[in-house]
Amino acid sequence: MTDARVDPAAEVVELCRDLIRIDTSNYGDQDGPGERKAAEHVATLLDEVGIESRLYESEPGRTSVVAQWGGGTAGPTSVAREGGLLLHGHLDVVPARAEDWQVDPFAGEIQDGYLWGRGAVDMKDFDAMLLAVVRARQRSGRVPARPITLCFTADEEAGGHRGAQVLVEEHADELEGCTEAVGEVGGFSATVRGRRVYLVEAAEKGMAWLRLTARGRAGHGSMINHDNAVTTLATAVARIGAHEWPVRLTPAMRTLLAAVGELAGEEATPDNAEALVEEFGGAARMLGAVIRNTCNPTMLGAGYKVNVIPSEATAHVDGRFLPGYEDEFFATLAELVGDGIEIEALSHQQPWETPYDGALVDAMTRSLLAEDPEAIVAPYLMSGGTDAKHFRKLGMRSYGFAPLRLPADLDFTALFHGVDERVPVDALEFGARVFDRFLDEV
Repeated sequence: MTDARVDPAAEVVELCRDLIRIDTSNYGDQDGPGERKAAEHVATLLDEVGIESRLYESEPGRTSVVAQWGGGTAGPTSVAREGGLLLHGHLDVVPARAEDWQVDPFAGEIQDGYLWGRGAVDMKDFDAMLLAVVRARQRSGRVPARPITLCFTADEEAGGHRGAQVLVEEHADELEGCTEAVGEVGGFSATVRGRRVYLVEAAEKGMAWLRLTARGRAGHGSMINHDNAVTTLATAVARIGAHEWPVRLTPAMRTLLAAVGELAGEEATPDNAEALVEEFGGAARMLGAVIRNTCNPTMLGAGYKVNVIPSEATAHVDGRFLPGYEDEFFATLAELVGDGIEIEALSHQQPWETPYDGALVDAMTRSLLAEDPEAIVAPYLMSGGTDAKHFRKLGMRSYGFAPLRLPADLDFTALFHGVDERVPVDALEFGARVFDRFLDEV
């Protein structure tokens, strides 16, 4: 090892390209290539700099990687791991149809200053930042004194049940001693009134993926039928889709909107929250969903022939509820659905919110401001879900911090699971430098 500082930005782009070129599409079932090839690739990258890792496969192809780093020990259960920090990213991506894209979604092409490909922002960018920083620090002998657990998981895009959940339930010894965790979907910038505001994830909505089933009397399509399952279900689904959920401000969003209010010259309140959210431009698509509960119908199914009234009809809805407002969500949903429709939970995951304070928050703020001194750093609540929901079951304080300095005209949130997903090359390099600074302080 040498004491010379190695720049993690030097290889972060190539690391991200190589990860994008490994197709890890997760279809939410048994289909797809799985994460095994990517997991082996990550393990090799760590091994090249002398970091031993372990592969955990929940079922064929669903493979996660865990490694211990820093803290003076490589053992997963050593008492020296107390007070450890978990750094986690996922290796799977949502599917992409090549015919919809301008470029091959798994080619890792660079065009016009952007790296294109599925996973470029969700979340092989952060995987690459983390690997670049760890490899650079290991090569230059700058290993953190704090124990670090590195975790690259399978199956996050399908709820993490075959990835992070398996690690928490079956391999908790690898996570023993971790008191804080840092993962995805935070630290990216949005431009508000000419100022870059970096959003650090400090909370997530809860998730309720639900199936609604209406049953009625089957019959001939030409006859009168007042017990039509399709009609009953369609009426309920229309009520759900049209419902206007009230604004509810949680601590993270109160802090964020207060910062925006200062730029806009007005005090943030529930009454003007929607107007302040619109200050974020394209990011309002996501932030508008985290000042209220939401429930979107997503799938419908019924019948087998046009002239046969079926006895059963089903719908799926994607419900997301704010921390502290779960009871309100389910009570309102029951009213909207009405009588005679069965509600079945397919996946029910709790919301969470971590206080936006302490040494870790200070380190994130300082590392961002060191690279972008005129910026504003504030917490936000994320509309989707991450593996943090599973890791928090072990008592960790969790944040999302994958720093990216983005152009003001980039509609960044539209790229998550979107067509032509891409990330600016200089944003990747910026993120590697910021995260390197961050590890100097943790």
